[in-house]
Amino acid sequence: MALPVIHSLEDCADYSQVLEPFLPQLYGLPSDVVHAVTTGEPLVNLYANTNPLISGFAFSVLLGSIFWVASEVNRNYSQVDRFWSILPAIYNAHFSAWARLNSLPTQRVDLILLWSVIWSARLTFNYWRKGGYEIGSEDYRWEIVRGACHPAIFFVFNATFISFIQSILLFLLAAPTYVVLLASNIEPKVGAADLLFTFTELALVVSEWFSDQQQWNYQTAKKQYQATAKIPRDCEYTQEDLNRGFITSGLWAYCRHPNFTAEQTIWFLLYQWSCYAGNVMYSWAGAGSLFLIMLFQGSTWLTESITAGKYPEYKAYQKQVGVLIPTLRPYKTPVATPKIIRTSDLAKRAKSKQT
Repeated sequence: MALPVIHSLEDCADYSQVLEPFLPQLYGLPSDVVHAVTTGEPLVNLYANTNPLISGFAFSVLLGSIFWVASEVNRNYSQVDRFWSILPAIYNAHFSAWARLNSLPTQRVDLILLWSVIWSARLTFNYWRKGGYEIGSEDYRWEIVRGACHPAIFFVFNATFISFIQSILLFLLAAPTYVVLLASNIEPKVGAADLLFTFTELALVVSEWFSDQQQWNYQTAKKQYQATAKIPRDCEYTQEDLNRGFITSGLWAYCRHPNFTAEQTIWFLLYQWSCYAGNVMYSWAGAGSLFLIMLFQGSTWLTESITAGKYPEYKAYQKQVGVLIPTLRPYKTPVATPKIIRTSDLAKRAKSKQT
């Protein structure tokens, strides 16, 4: 049996009922796949008869091994990065397709799929235009981490965190959709709360578009300015802005990383959606969003330390503007205070020269 027998909404979020009983399927899945291939049994039957959470997790582990091998062969550790914007939407599509294949209600799951596809398209486009899919491109932070530790330690780090854990994380981000799928068997119709969650998710995606576009506009103008020593035509930034080295306008005037804030909120909100669907305050389905928040803490710290080391004014920016939680007042460039030299000091300098 591919799905648990549930009698209430609360059952849909109960780990002991909806996940634990299906763990044996995970252990036996590799041999089941081999058996299906060797006997000619349609793989779609095995797919339909396997719990969707189990098959999704198994796929993420398989991808982890591919990422690991590819990263070591190419000595490029951004393999997961290239799929970061794609896999969560694919996993949501997986839950929707599995439900359809088993003739289950999909209206609520399809709402999740709707905004996640839009999220995926926007983030994939942003990654592409920054050169993320060019041959040899790699996140500059991996080079810094690689240079800060012993090669053997980095090998283990890549084999665990970079390749496997991050791949599993991308699946866990979509795991709350499984709870919504189960709850749809009891409450199949889309409700007002589902629409509210959907519109909020879309609003967060729009905010990411604005913040990333503002960053793109600034970095493009700064690059042209550094290449020509001239402010680009129709540029919205002043020479002072471009000399500063980092953006402090738009959403970035109120938050140092507005795109990071929106990204974490998007997946935490999906987890809250599953809690609403399962009529619980919390559940195991929050593991993905919780780990994402923890991951962003480390990533943000590393980004901040690099940026503060490059641009002198960044420390003043840090004092005025919140890192993830927006401030009420926008950033203001500190006014340079002229150094006042007292007459007595001048007299002392003149005297010292004479002696």
